[in-house]
Amino acid sequence: MNEAIDITSKEMWNRAKEIYLSTLNSAEEKSQVDRYLSMIISVTRKDDIFTVMTSNAYAADYLKDNYSGRLRKCLELVSDGGEIGLEFKYDESARPAIIVPRAPAEVEKCERISTFVSTLPLNDEFTFDEFVRGPSNSFALAAAQAVVKNPGKSAYNPLFIHGGTGLGKTHLMQAIGNELRRINPSLAICYVTAEEYLNEYVNYMKENNVPAFRSKYRNVDVLLIDDVQFFQKGKQIQEEFFNTFVALHQSKKQIVMTSDVAPKNLPAIEARLISRFEGGMLQEIESPSYETRLAILKKKSEGISTKIPLSALEFIADNIKSHVRAMEGALGKVNVYLTSFPDTILTNEILSHLLKDLIEKEQSLRKLTVEEIQTTVAKKYNVTMAQILSTERTQSIVTPRQLSMYIARKFTTKSLPEIAKNFDKTHATIIHGVRNIEKRLDVERDLKTTLSEILSSLGYSLSDRMD
Repeated sequence: MNEAIDITSKEMWNRAKEIYLSTLNSAEEKSQVDRYLSMIISVTRKDDIFTVMTSNAYAADYLKDNYSGRLRKCLELVSDGGEIGLEFKYDESARPAIIVPRAPAEVEKCERISTFVSTLPLNDEFTFDEFVRGPSNSFALAAAQAVVKNPGKSAYNPLFIHGGTGLGKTHLMQAIGNELRRINPSLAICYVTAEEYLNEYVNYMKENNVPAFRSKYRNVDVLLIDDVQFFQKGKQIQEEFFNTFVALHQSKKQIVMTSDVAPKNLPAIEARLISRFEGGMLQEIESPSYETRLAILKKKSEGISTKIPLSALEFIADNIKSHVRAMEGALGKVNVYLTSFPDTILTNEILSHLLKDLIEKEQSLRKLTVEEIQTTVAKKYNVTMAQILSTERTQSIVTPRQLSMYIARKFTTKSLPEIAKNFDKTHATIIHGVRNIEKRLDVERDLKTTLSEILSSLGYSLSDRMD
């Protein structure tokens, strides 16, 4: 553990990670991989064996079981061709606290907890300086910075940031945590996803120790909770979070949340929670303009060992428009190509071929219309377009109607208002339909098969989902 990694080995590891991440097409998969890679606290190399230390045992096991084979191949790709060994271990002596310990004097004054170790540490790279500002996110950025100036005691409590996948919601939220930690180390700051919050709650219930769970979350100074739309999965967790929310808010503790949609478009969330979510500051992050996309790519390329030509960045910004993670995927592919062929001059023709799959996906997403989806689904189920658009509630009509909503939401770049207008329905109805299909797809094999067949006729596959 005391053996320092030399610069060559460090470069190998970083380049191997870049290559691996560039091979991931799904934003959901990339987000998950990013989460577990962020739990790595050190990497050492002895001979041809890399040892990766993580912040907890679960992360070590998960990385080993799910990513070790592919990461090892990427390491071999950037090495001189020799066989590389890769092992993951848990360093019990380096437990990173996600909630910063309070100052000793503060601890003496109260009985509240002083530390909270979590599997979700704040990412040090998520800072305000690293966040690229543009017209699509400037108001959300300003709100996040306002929270830092006066946490818990302003009109920005709670702060609710919403928008599509890969647009920077998590970055902004963690930037709040990192900046508060920098200027006031005595604050107890907790970052957690709604899914992780739910899983931990279930575990404490199994151990008959729910009071300890509540003590953790109701005695923090700042709660940063990601993807609150996940709370739609259950009523009991909503009850628990509602009481935690009230306890923190009444104590003037700061709450920051993110979601893929605005609170009013979360139909399975209780009305009293929605009213709390809307009681502070709501800010939306929209898809970035060309200028913002180019600025983001320039900022991302600064952290890459290979120098990416400006013309290549401009090409990506002009052709990849759906979300930031898609642009990062394109940037990763260009980086891998230049690593393998460093003397190549990147022409538009080469870039078009290299990024063909991403560009074609972008183009097809923009061309596919909601009406085309509705017509295809109606034909598959032998119903009429009028029935798809009706208010009829028989299952034979509800299923194709909601499946059409699901495809429009998950396989196009259409906004919720656009989709709702095409169905002559409210935003909440669209979200409800999408959620219902998501739940059914988990348990109904025939429905998943039908979806695959419909997507195939539209020129898509299940792997082409936007999120």
